[in-house]
Amino acid sequence: MSLGPLIKVARGEAPADLILARARIVNTFTGATERGNVAIYGGRIAGIGDYKEARETIDLGGRFLAPGLIDGHTHLESSLLHPTQYARAVLPRGTTSVVTDLHEIANVSGLSGMRYIRDWARRLPLDLFFMAPSCVPATGLETSGAEVTARDIRTVLRWKNVPGLGEMMDFPGIINGDEGVLEKVSLARGRVVDGHAPGLTGKELNAYVAAGIGSDHESIAWREGEEKLRRGLRLMIREGSSEKNLETLLPLVTDKTYKRCLFVVDDRTSADLVNQGDMDAIVRRAIRLGLDPIRAIQLATINPAEYFRLDGLGAVAPGYAANLIVLDDLHDFRPDLVYYRGRLVAQGGRALFKVPPIKGGGLTRTVHVSPFPIEALRIPAERKDDPVIEVVPGQIVTRKREPAARVSGGEVVADTGTDILKLVVVERHRATGNIGLGLVAGFGLKDGALASSVAHDSHNIVAVGANDRDLYAAVNGVEKMQGGLVAIRAGKVLAALPLPIAGLLSDAPLEEVNNRLESLETAAARLGCTLPAPFAVLSFLALPVIPELRLTDKGLVDVSAAPRLIAQTRLTENRPSPA
Repeated sequence: MSLGPLIKVARGEAPADLILARARIVNTFTGATERGNVAIYGGRIAGIGDYKEARETIDLGGRFLAPGLIDGHTHLESSLLHPTQYARAVLPRGTTSVVTDLHEIANVSGLSGMRYIRDWARRLPLDLFFMAPSCVPATGLETSGAEVTARDIRTVLRWKNVPGLGEMMDFPGIINGDEGVLEKVSLARGRVVDGHAPGLTGKELNAYVAAGIGSDHESIAWREGEEKLRRGLRLMIREGSSEKNLETLLPLVTDKTYKRCLFVVDDRTSADLVNQGDMDAIVRRAIRLGLDPIRAIQLATINPAEYFRLDGLGAVAPGYAANLIVLDDLHDFRPDLVYYRGRLVAQGGRALFKVPPIKGGGLTRTVHVSPFPIEALRIPAERKDDPVIEVVPGQIVTRKREPAARVSGGEVVADTGTDILKLVVVERHRATGNIGLGLVAGFGLKDGALASSVAHDSHNIVAVGANDRDLYAAVNGVEKMQGGLVAIRAGKVLAALPLPIAGLLSDAPLEEVNNRLESLETAAARLGCTLPAPFAVLSFLALPVIPELRLTDKGLVDVSAAPRLIAQTRLTENRPSPA
């Protein structure tokens, strides 16, 4: 846009497109509020003052006007929503800008998957910024569908709206000076480089930060977060569907540290987006926990904007994008009107913009499972001393529990009486025939099975169940849908959500996805599950970069020190070879 007309409006010499009059403006620079009229021209704020001439004037009558919220770290794919429906979910909640790391879809479909999201984003009234995925695959301890090389990263860094390098999960590679890992970091020199360093401390943390890492979103303890702040990292305070770190870390936000802190979602399901909210839910809860409302807004606006160098975002100020929210009460913090580039896009929790029809774009039929008999799910009795994966409520870390297997008929079986269930990961990209088998505690299932093709980060099929019959039916149900979530009892489907786009995203409207997900969670509860978001928890049990114990298609992985396989996949004899 030409600056001349904007400056004329700012000087009061030409009418604005829109004036938001009698606003109580939240100033994220000073941490205070001020009263005035906000003049908007060409999607940008021209000025704040006593502006009166405009093509349209909206009298806010003393309501609060704040910048649109910015999610500084999320994986859009975890919502299970197509980008068009994701926009319909988050914009009415006041989120107008999102920094997303697309390493989920990249693990399935590489750069073509990222281009699919990018191309749809251009058609939406939402600022989507893409971090170049640094670790696809995350490790060699699982089978992914694609690889993002250093050459690919160089390509992505040349795209528009790419602030830098996504979360560097391979912290052992950094610390040990792996040349391939360091090459990826060096490609982003001078740009933002996000971190991922669960539990890292001392000299190893020093080495990680020395490589140029700028942030971390994996802190779950106060002392861990404090050390990372002291070493210069931006502290991303995460509150997602299965990662609840806000209450523990919020005391670290003080007058001295707040500029180094920001709120992020990381992973949030469509059900939580609709029923609880997005970034607004974090801001609202932080205020309820005692944080000053304007400070909470700063952590969700100007702070991420400054860290990611998103010029023109995060404030209500001349020259800034007119991404704005209007609300009645800062303490209750429920956005009513949402403006994107000066256009009203949501009101009263409802999106006002239309979206084009959804198409798969060549990312369908990505589930390729080598046929296997139900006997392939047997865990031989000699593995009775394998440790058990223990779910930690409200966190994505797990604990490594001492062996507690029940043996019957020469094999390890689930024991619902002690809440020890079977966990299965079936490779689904290359039809290798890999099947990882283990035990998990913490789901509470008394019957049936749950399965999903959303299994961070490589997204093989992951299933948990009380018996082999239902586990087998659940895995086959996901394959038949070509991706999705399913709940099974007595071999029959209780509820399902197809995810035909890369096995990660639905092609259905937001309302249908949300209804199906709620039906799945209800079905899981009827099977005895005690977790509030069981499929979100299930999706992380195959992630071998988060402590302490995980299961991948290659076997049981101990992540408490240097990640290593401690119980390798045993291929079933006479299993058909992939075509």
